[in-house]
Amino acid sequence: MTTATAHCYIVTDDQILGGEPIIKGTRTPVRAVVENWRMGIVAEAITTHLPHLTLAQVFDALSYYSDHTEEINRHIERNRIPDDLIDPLVKGQ
Repeated sequence: MTTATAHCYIVTDDQILGGEPIIKGTRTPVRAVVENWRMGIVAEAITTHLPHLTLAQVFDALSYYSDHTEEINRHIERNRIPDDLIDPLVKGQ
């Protein structure tokens, strides 16, 4: 069941990513937008990396993050790949 949030482009759905906040109409979690932004990619360029999103969706995801920082940080940490599982060839990039 999809549940609306106070952010028009952000919803939750127990059937998608265990209810993690996603961009409405996609399976893209808010954390994907946030992780791009935290890597230094400006909001306007995130749509280049996630071309199925609109700029309005990106800004709403970042706004949701601002309002729910601890929640999204928990999702980011839970989905982080441990350093010892990352191939050394990839780490060197």
